[in-house]
Amino acid sequence: MTRYITIFSLTLLILFTLELLQPVQINVVEPFTALIAQISVTLISFFDANVISYGKIIQSQTNGFAVSIEPGCNGVEAMIVLTAAVLAFPSSIKQKIAVLVIGFFAIQIMNLGRIISLFYLGQWHTGIFEWAHLYIWPVLIMVDVLIVFLLWMKFLPMEVEVAQDAS
Repeated sequence: MTRYITIFSLTLLILFTLELLQPVQINVVEPFTALIAQISVTLISFFDANVISYGKIIQSQTNGFAVSIEPGCNGVEAMIVLTAAVLAFPSSIKQKIAVLVIGFFAIQIMNLGRIISLFYLGQWHTGIFEWAHLYIWPVLIMVDVLIVFLLWMKFLPMEVEVAQDAS
């Protein structure tokens, strides 16, 4: 357990530090966040053609309301937590890559739901928007990370046992 906590903590420290570096922000995080905004607008446009994105901003052309996808709202931090948890857990590189790919999509699908729901909640009721933004969605995103990790751990021993039986 000490090994796991040490690797988990060091990985978090390294990845969060890397994420904060200006070159990483400019070349990775900001373009990724803009892509998330564009994907959100693409999904919204199936129901509402009067929504645009520019950079990390999603805006209604009907009423001018806009949301900005800020750090902590793009799924990057959730992915960092999942990555640290997976890298600290003893398993093969192949197994780690598989769960990180699945986890990335699980986090981003949930995050798109978050962004779209907050975009409409903000137009409907700012108090509920703030409550959902600050309390409900952060918990749901981290629960998503936890579920991905726990499901991976649940199925991982079977894969390890099969590999050991084959030896």
